[in-house]
Amino acid sequence: MSGITADLNYLSASEALQHFSSGRLSPVELLDAVLDQADDITDTVNPFADRFFEQARQNAQQSEARYLKGNPLRLDGIPLLIKDSVSIKGTRATVGSLMNADHIDTHSDPSVERLLRAGANFFARATCPEFCWLFACHSRMWGVTRNPWRLDITPGGSSGGSAAALAAGATTLAIGSDSTGSIRQPAAQCGVVGYKSPYGRNPLDQHSSFDPYVNVGPMTRTVADAVLMQNIMSGPHALDHNSLPNRITIPQNPADVRGLKIACSMDLGHYLVDDDVRRETLATLDALREAGADVTEIDVDWAAEAIKLAHLNQEFILAGVLQDALQNHADKMSDYVPQLYETACNASADDYRRGRVVAGQVWNDHLGPLFKTYDALITPGVSFPEVPAENWQKDVLRVNGREITDTDTAMTALFNMFNRCPVLSVPAGMTDGGLPVGIQIVGRPYDDAMTFRIGQAIETQRPWGHRRPA
Repeated sequence: MSGITADLNYLSASEALQHFSSGRLSPVELLDAVLDQADDITDTVNPFADRFFEQARQNAQQSEARYLKGNPLRLDGIPLLIKDSVSIKGTRATVGSLMNADHIDTHSDPSVERLLRAGANFFARATCPEFCWLFACHSRMWGVTRNPWRLDITPGGSSGGSAAALAAGATTLAIGSDSTGSIRQPAAQCGVVGYKSPYGRNPLDQHSSFDPYVNVGPMTRTVADAVLMQNIMSGPHALDHNSLPNRITIPQNPADVRGLKIACSMDLGHYLVDDDVRRETLATLDALREAGADVTEIDVDWAAEAIKLAHLNQEFILAGVLQDALQNHADKMSDYVPQLYETACNASADDYRRGRVVAGQVWNDHLGPLFKTYDALITPGVSFPEVPAENWQKDVLRVNGREITDTDTAMTALFNMFNRCPVLSVPAGMTDGGLPVGIQIVGRPYDDAMTFRIGQAIETQRPWGHRRPA
């Protein structure tokens, strides 16, 4: 590690690749630091499902050899954590459930396979709640995953293990998935970057590609690393009918935000927002103004029904899965699965159909006109981060004297209904209680570059890379 004085566990992938190429750092040294940290936090944070440490060490040695020969791959030797719901050929993805303990995938998610072919070093699976259906992260399969900033608090869900490991310095890059906010909500909870690409941008596998709410995307500690991953993951794929035919490249060094018109809604007319979240979001908006953007806070009185229907859409689809699991594998289920099923049964076919009607109305009358005037919309990612690590879906939280559940804290599902809009989650400060605040940057349909342009400006104006969990 001659010449490297930075904390290897918090080195960005972009920096690590430069050091690998110069010979100042080897993939083996970086992996050793990551795996040491992984061992150190297993009993406290617990972000890991299946581990592949020995295979990863062999992969790191092979990467090191390619650097010595001068022919490395694009991500050669960068440690990668993959969520326990994303298919990788020859390994199991249990989706947090004991009922899948013996299931081995025969195919790989196509966008993640691109990262592996680019040399990323897959060393472990990240935990998720059972069936990826909590905004907390615990299950009978993997136990409780905790937020490294405060162990009594959840890292979020369902990509909670990915976010927690990044925040704790126990991986360099991670993969999450998102159907109602499962990348962005944990990113906000843990103070990391997460990207929900536009539907079709990142190809999906046969089990997910026809659900227009679903995405698989990068989770990182820097905006530049999210760009790096996204540019590799995206593009058309022959086995995904819905993948977009055009390939785009997001600039690694985007233009500044001078002259951009940005809208902000603090609560989308629906959420109870914690005072600390409000304060840090306002400070982030001020930072964008200082960078030259024209930022306007807008009133939203048209989103509440669409938000509720967005959640009901996915619950309606999940109900049959939960029913089958409880009928045939009840002895293997986590305690909260009956509660999930009860909630899902409240979603009806009429709700599903109504969702389509309301989506068209909201876009035509509100969001479509908004994006004619503004380049992007910013909202908090999580309205209230003080969600306990072992929270259940119907557990009551209290915000500003009113009772809510964890579903009411994730301000994300609306933009799965409008899934052609790219959304980038970036850190935006800290609460007085020592928890991260995140904001989400929503772009016009398929305008990926704009979200990263604004995200990079926020990272520059309000840098977060120096922050570490205690």
